Amino acid sequence: MECRKLELTINSANGLRDVRRIFKMKVYAKVYAKVLIGGNQGMEKRTPVDKHGRTNPAWNYTMKYSISEQWLEHHGTMLVIKLYCKGKLGDRYIGQFHQSLKQLYDYASPLGGSAVVSFPVQMGCAESQGQLCFSYRFGEKVAIEKLMLAESIASFLATGPGGAI
Repeated sequence: MECRKLELTINSANGLRDVRRIFKMKVYAKVYAKVLIGGNQGMEKRTPVDKHGRTNPAWNYTMKYSISEQWLEHHGTMLVIKLYCKGKLGDRYIGQFHQSLKQLYDYASPLGGSAVVSFPVQMGCAESQGQLCFSYRFGEKVAIEKLMLAESIASFLATGPGGAI
């Protein structure tokens, strides 16, 4: 099975809708891939909470994924980034961005596999509620066996021969 590494850096957002009335906003992002057929959601990751930016948070947080080549060839596989405001009584949804992984790959491919982009943050069918800026880079196509071997070697080198984490 062939796959590619995807390195995604959630840089910042600006002009977000303020969902807090009294306290300041503390924003984080949830990132995952969503396959439209079957509704499978996998590879969910989160940024740390930005406690200072309020409606203009900045993270510069990098996430790494291994993406199946089949997912990149399918228009129904979406990269979804949802923004939330952290709260003691529950987190509040701010808005989201979603785009086909294939479209992101096709856009970055002529640029050497990487791009810095800015997209509107949507809340349902409403107009945009600010901008989300992120960068991404797709790696070369590799066979999954080679990838697993490389990751296990890197893990071994990081933890040493004892394997203690």
